[in-house]
Amino acid sequence: MKIIKYIVSAAAALAVTASAGYAADPAQGLALSQRWCAACHVVSADQKEASTDAPPFSTVARSPHFSVRGLAYFLLDPHPKMPDLPLSRQAADDIAAYIATLRN
Repeated sequence: MKIIKYIVSAAAALAVTASAGYAADPAQGLALSQRWCAACHVVSADQKEASTDAPPFSTVARSPHFSVRGLAYFLLDPHPKMPDLPLSRQAADDIAAYIATLRN
């Protein structure tokens, strides 16, 4: 639960206005999540297992302070428990857009 609070507070603190020039692609975000994130997080409903220490993406999405933009910026500068992922800004936006689809 601590990690969820950290993600939410970091995402909220880093929230900024959206950049013009491209649209985030949730489908690409799912593909990237399956490649980069699924070892630790449950990234989709059909995934059976992941690390118990990392919150499922659906939990992150339903957080009351969830922000697509804030999460994208958070992914570009991850906290110490996350590996240093070589994500581009577009990739971070795509992953955050995918996670936003899990809010229901």
